[in-house]
Amino acid sequence: MSDLTTLIEASDLDGLIRRIDGLVSAREWEDIVELRDRCLEATERGKQLWGVAQFAEYRLALDAPGEYAGRVIKEGAGRFALGPLWEVAASTHEWDEIAPHVDDGRLRTLIAHERLLRGEPVDLAEVDAHVLEVPMRLEAWEPGYPVAAYRTDRADFPENEWTGLDWVELPAPVDRLPEDDALEALAILVAPWTEQSNGRADGCVVAGSMLEAVRTLGPHRVRAAEIDGEEALAIMAWTAASGGAYGRRRGSPVGRMHTWWALAALLGLEDIDDTTALGEGAAELRWLRWDPGDQIGGWGFHLAAEDPEDGLAWAISAVDAV
Repeated sequence: MSDLTTLIEASDLDGLIRRIDGLVSAREWEDIVELRDRCLEATERGKQLWGVAQFAEYRLALDAPGEYAGRVIKEGAGRFALGPLWEVAASTHEWDEIAPHVDDGRLRTLIAHERLLRGEPVDLAEVDAHVLEVPMRLEAWEPGYPVAAYRTDRADFPENEWTGLDWVELPAPVDRLPEDDALEALAILVAPWTEQSNGRADGCVVAGSMLEAVRTLGPHRVRAAEIDGEEALAIMAWTAASGGAYGRRRGSPVGRMHTWWALAALLGLEDIDDTTALGEGAAELRWLRWDPGDQIGGWGFHLAAEDPEDGLAWAISAVDAV
């Protein structure tokens, strides 16, 4: 690495990124660690190389063996990476490869939950069951949750194959009821969009139908489709896992947890311990996926739910521009 000093002192970002790419291809993991450390030292001297150091850590989490990937999985690491480094590492490493090298118990547990969502159950004895409030197992009523796909230079956050939408004329609006716990829980799903990015959200609860709730938000005509509970949960989890355009991604396991809490709030439950009640309730509620039809690009979350028994309906609309 005789020319590394030259690249660092010149703050040659492109050259340093190419160097990292080459070292990954050559599987020279110790050299990447050294490059990261030297960029961090240079940052303390005023060089703007923190981005290179974070890219080095991202590539270690993504591509390196568990011994090296585990070193970079620290609380607060990868602040500006494409996703939390624990999720990046969990996307490409099986549990037995990465877990022995992660010291932080909370992050080990998040990795375990991510591996669960990717089809690899983890022994409960190996994790802290109190880190997330959802169980380390998938219930029969849960969907296959969409998970992130991390690449060398980008991350993809694919959606499931959602039900297609058709144009619908909406009924007259009705009066909004006071905001309740369910509406607050739906807003929490998009909190990174509205608090850390450019996003905006509006929601309402009404005494009426799903379509009336959507109309009460403002639009006269939308594209919409009634969906089942599994699809609704997958949409909520995909949304809650994300950071939107510029917010910090929370990760799929955290998205799943917030989805359970939103479901519980819609059902009027005070906790999420009764998994049977949650599953039955998800099937008994009516769900509407919709969009206003005028969004081009960016992030969007448009959902409505209806409780036929209590005659209540909720609708939320959230967007975040890139």
